[in-house]
This record gives sequence, C-alpha cells and structure tokens, in this order.
Amino acid sequence: MSKKSVTITNNETGESVELPLLDGSQGPSAVDIEKLYRDMGILTFDPGFVSTASCRSDITFINGEDGILQYRGYPIEQLAEQSHFLETAYLLMYGDLPNEGQLSNFTRIISHHTMLNESLKNFYNGFHYDAHPMAVMVGVVGSLSAFYHDSLDIRDPEHREISAHRMIAKMPTIAAASYKHNIGEPFIYPRNDLSYCGNFLNMMFSTPCEPYEVDPMMEKALNLLFILHMDHEQNASSSTVRLAGSSQANPFACIAAGIASLWGPAHGGANEAVLNMLEGMGNVDNVDQYIARAKDKDDPFRLMGFGHRVYKRYDPRARIIRKMCHDMLERVSPDNEQGPLFELALRLEEIALNDEYFIERQLYPNVDFYSGIIYRAMGIPNNMFTVMFAIARTVGWVSHWMEMMDDPQQRIGRPRQLYRGAVKRDYQSIVER
Repeated sequence: MSKKSVTITNNETGESVELPLLDGSQGPSAVDIEKLYRDMGILTFDPGFVSTASCRSDITFINGEDGILQYRGYPIEQLAEQSHFLETAYLLMYGDLPNEGQLSNFTRIISHHTMLNESLKNFYNGFHYDAHPMAVMVGVVGSLSAFYHDSLDIRDPEHREISAHRMIAKMPTIAAASYKHNIGEPFIYPRNDLSYCGNFLNMMFSTPCEPYEVDPMMEKALNLLFILHMDHEQNASSSTVRLAGSSQANPFACIAAGIASLWGPAHGGANEAVLNMLEGMGNVDNVDQYIARAKDKDDPFRLMGFGHRVYKRYDPRARIIRKMCHDMLERVSPDNEQGPLFELALRLEEIALNDEYFIERQLYPNVDFYSGIIYRAMGIPNNMFTVMFAIARTVGWVSHWMEMMDDPQQRIGRPRQLYRGAVKRDYQSIVER
C-alpha cells in the first residue's frame, strides 16, 4: 500500500481528514475514502461510478485514452492473434497461461461438463415459443442451482471452481437450446470431440436428419469474438455479478443477475441494436439522411455501434475484428438477401472513418458494430446476439466472482445515497388529507 495521501477539508467546519492514496500496478491511483463518512460524516457522490474503484482486481486492465486492453497483463492483440478460447479462459481464471498439461486437463474438465441434466430440458417447455432467448437464458441459468446443488458451498474453493467450470461448459449448451426452442427444432447434444466454438456451432445449426460440418472460418470468427468479449473490467454486468455475489448468493444466481444486466441495449444489447438500426435505415440510398440526423443535436436519433464510453480513441477490439468482418462479408454471395444490409454497413463504416465530424468526436465503429455484422453473416439472428456475448462474458464473470470470493476483505456491497426526498412529517388520517 502506498504511503501517499490526500487531505479533504470541509470549508464550512474547517475539519480535515487525511485519506490514503492507493497505487495500482497500472492506471490511476485511488483515494481510500473508507473513513471519510466515519470521521467527517460526508459521503461521496458519483452517479454511474465513473470515478469510483469498487474493488481491487488483478484480471483486466483498460486504458481508454490510449486504447489499451490487457487480460492479466497480456495485450488483447496478442491473445486474439495467437490464443484460443479455452486457453484465454484459463488465463483469466487462474492468472497465467497454461502449459500443455494444464490446458489439456482444463479442456477435458470443460468437455466433461457440457451436457445438461435431462430434467432441465423440460424447463424450456415452460417458455413461449417466441420468448426472447435472453429471457430464457436468465431463467435457465438461474435454475441451475436446483440441479447442481452438490457444489454450492461458496466457502469451499473446490466447490467454487466446480461451479465455475460448469457455467463455462454449459453456457453454450443452454444458449443453443434457447435458439432451438425459439425456432422449434430439436435440441442437439454437445460433441466433446469438437472445439468449444465448433461444438457451439454444431449445436446451433445441425439437425438430426443430416450431417453438419463446422465451417472453419465461422469457427475462427467465433473464437475471435469470444476472446474479445471475455472481460472488460468493472462493466455493468461484471459489477452486478460482484454485487450479487457479495451477499453470498450462489454462483448460478450471480451469473443470472449478470445476464439480466447484460441484456440492456446500453450494454450487451448494443450489437443487436446496431442491426436493428441498419434494418430501419433500409438501404444504402438512405445513409446520407441518417448521417445528417446523427449530426443534428436537436434530433434524438443516434448511430448505434459508434464511439465508446471507455475508449476515447479507437476501440482496440474493433481494430482487431474489422478485418475478420470484411473477410466474412467477402464470402457473402452477391444475390444473398442480406447483401443490401451489408452494403449499408460498409458505407456507414467508410463515412465514420473519413468524415471530420466523426473523427473529431472519436466516433469510430466499435466492437458492437462489427460483431453484429459478423453474427448476421454467420446466420445468427438478431435476438441471439446478446446471448453470444453472454457465452463469452461468462468467463469474465466467473473469474471476477472467484477473485472476489477469495478476497479476505470482501464484504457485502452497500452503496449509499444523497437523499432528496421529504423531511420528517406526521401521518394524517385519510379524512384529513
């Protein structure tokens, strides 16, 4: 802990308090305000927690000013180019890249847990056929504690690890089953001879009536997307998982809470919103009028998938995924019914990368813009986009949950508030009101 400090003075009373200044290994320092309320009776006010460090973490580092994203110190560019999903998942969970033996064992464990309890499959029958897959995900994941309650002692490190493995392994199976239920096709059992991403594609697109071969390029694209979406520091859903976990709720309930948070269009639902926006535009002939609306400060219309709250310059994940997006679109047949939509997307990208209005405001295409287009090119429907995000982000969620549960200083989250309501008043009978 650093011995540096800052002093806060109340100008009205003249009281002062010296607060420790904590240094991380990278990034800004943090003022430890634990004794601010105790010693001075003052709270801090930070809507959206934009200047608040809610925890200590060793998992992910972001520098939004310079467009840096690192998992456990490894640049995302290196992991995206050289690693694969399960290797990176091991890194996030355990802190270091695995050796051959560790990776082999980890892969075997994840493969062992891919199936769902047969009784759980009946749970899907309770959902309407056209239920949004994210609604199904929240319900099914939340129910896992009723099926896998043999390892729910959160005080036991081995139980925590088993639950984490189960969630990473079963999330693709749950997601694919949600899709199959949505379109009325039979569920496909997982195949442990396939890769993590290949297995998911097989469960999504194969049927019992004919053989299915996993497209190597789709598998590669999905592997890349899953790595890029694994974690992103203390985002809304990861913070939700931590807050739920701080009450000592079971891990399946915590992850279900994270899924619910991710569902929001301002978070994981952004890539779905991108495609909905593109479809609303119609075709490339309408681009100019929508660009004009986006530049009009009095028009409520906003371009989805451009700019980022954290990255003040280019989203490093978008830079990585842009080439994959273009490679996928090159394979699309000229007579494909999605052709006009892809043409529209590429035209929007061209404008954003060259128009002074967008350049000055750093409104570059972000990872949600490209991921939505790639998913559509793969044949994945809009309502599954956030589900895809949830599969990948599960690794980050369980990593944060395990880190938090292993922290001896961890305690239940209890934010305070700046109360603006009525002061004390006395009850009146209904005839006196």
